[in-house]
Amino acid sequence: MATAIPEALTVPEVMAALRMSRSKVYDLIRAKTLVSFTEGRCRRIAVESLADYIRTKTEESRS
Repeated sequence: MATAIPEALTVPEVMAALRMSRSKVYDLIRAKTLVSFTEGRCRRIAVESLADYIRTKTEESRS
């Protein structure tokens, strides 16, 4: 039985994906560069938001 791919990631999962520190991820969230949401006390980042961030940074580096 295959496990479903999550649609929202935790901050530690985003830290691992981007190889960035916790403070850098929260800096991106505060700057609205990486869109997130909270459910109760849990902060989550949509996989789509992470993909958009990576796409944007890749396009910037090509310019």
